[in-house]
Amino acid sequence: MSGSLYLVATPIGNLSDITLRALEILKACPIVVAEDTRRSRTLLTHFGITGKDLRSLHGHSSEHEVSRIADAMEAGSDVALVTDAGTPAVSDPGDALSREVLKRGMRVVPIPGASAVLAALAASGLGTGSGFRFLGFLPRDGVARAAALSKACGTEEPVVLFEAPNRVHDTLTELAALEPERPACVARELTKMHEELVRGSLRELAAMAAPWLGEIVIVLGERPARSEETIGDDALDARIDEELAKGGHAKSIAERLAAWSGRSKRDVYERVVSRKK
Repeated sequence: MSGSLYLVATPIGNLSDITLRALEILKACPIVVAEDTRRSRTLLTHFGITGKDLRSLHGHSSEHEVSRIADAMEAGSDVALVTDAGTPAVSDPGDALSREVLKRGMRVVPIPGASAVLAALAASGLGTGSGFRFLGFLPRDGVARAAALSKACGTEEPVVLFEAPNRVHDTLTELAALEPERPACVARELTKMHEELVRGSLRELAAMAAPWLGEIVIVLGERPARSEETIGDDALDARIDEELAKGGHAKSIAERLAAWSGRSKRDVYERVVSRKK
């Protein structure tokens, strides 16, 4: 019989957050697949788990490497998949292995545990009990980033996203340009010694000059109700001219300003092109 793939959630900081079931699975599986084998070896050693075939699976792993792990499962080996922290296959390269295993008709078993997404949302005070949207890591630049920012600001329910510490200030600034009064929370180093949750409007958070350090989760509260008054043509044109002066791409500008103004992306794009000419 073929083996099973266990998606094992690991602590996001405090090692005491490991579950008993996770330890049982890590001890039982002969193969442990990790995003970073050095970090995972430290985790296994801490809990006295040794003698494992520890394999690497990261964002640059080839299809051949994914297939080799699936082949081992078809030969009968159970596999535990872990990420650096939290639940694997969520904003994580492990999803490629899950898809391959399912395609071959083998079993994928979730072993739930710590989650930075849920921890940040719960502690932010911005959850509503009626759902939220998770966007993972935002694209770094270009039209894809503009579209992601537009999606975040255009979502009515709370939004949770990840960000690298060196890009947090820029992201908050871009979000504040679209929804300055939207309540938000920056959660950093969750469950660790220097855990901190900073709350305020996007405008207030973007104005903070101190550098953001550590693992970061940004939570946006519910989107504030829009005023009945729409953004006028003069105000929209002024923002378009401002963005064009910075050298922005027409599609990226249209994505951002459509979210800011509440107008359709097509209409804003046509206006951007016209102003650019």
